[in-house]
Amino acid sequence: MGSSTAHNESAQPASSCPVDPAARAAWLENAKEESNRPPNHPLLPSSPTATPTARLTKTRPLASDRETSSIPRALSSSSDSTSAPTTQQYQHPPPAPIAPLDSPVAAAAGEATPPQHWIYPSERQFYEALRRKNHSPSPTVIASIVPIHNAVNERAWSSILSDWELRSPGARRANAACGGPRLRSFSGDSTKLTPRARMYGWLGYERPFDRHDWVVERCGGEAVEYVIDFYRGRGGGLSFFLDVRPKLNSWAGWKLRLGRLVGW
Repeated sequence: MGSSTAHNESAQPASSCPVDPAARAAWLENAKEESNRPPNHPLLPSSPTATPTARLTKTRPLASDRETSSIPRALSSSSDSTSAPTTQQYQHPPPAPIAPLDSPVAAAAGEATPPQHWIYPSERQFYEALRRKNHSPSPTVIASIVPIHNAVNERAWSSILSDWELRSPGARRANAACGGPRLRSFSGDSTKLTPRARMYGWLGYERPFDRHDWVVERCGGEAVEYVIDFYRGRGGGLSFFLDVRPKLNSWAGWKLRLGRLVGW
């Protein structure tokens, strides 16, 4: 799914990836608990994600290279910054023009053409972000978390496309003029349960270990908000279930949900 293009962390801001910095601690805690807590959650509409199992056999310096994702980035007409949206921008996202999906990725911040895809944090950036939140992860754990982090977010974007934006006839028409939807902004809050996750908890199932809110931009600037609940996979190990669906806070979200219910 993801591009193999790598960038040095000194050339890119640490926040230009589709994961809220505050959510990274949840991934660390999940990695620590995987071997001790057998999962128990309901069947979800999204398929399980098989994640990379890259691990260190001995200590080595944390890598500084960053991987370019396959997730196209909606560009703001008022700024060419590669930084991730702030909370205020997420609540009031500005209109952003659509750029072609095959646009080149800029090699460094400040170039005339900003990056066209979101860029994941390097191992060192992930490590430093966790340390700033008073966590003390080992390099070995970080080497495992980063490829998992990247693969799961690729799966989330793939689910948005295959299960919703490219499956609904109305959404396909809305995305046809510019080559497809793009991710405008994101937010993460592992402590805030969605109504569905809360209901599953009442029924005795394990609650998600993380939650993300992504704003997807269609051609013409229409925004559709999605929520993603992250569950541990069945049988333990480094696998996850993602429950990806549009929010019911817009007519577009309602149309997607109702269309899927009746089979489009």
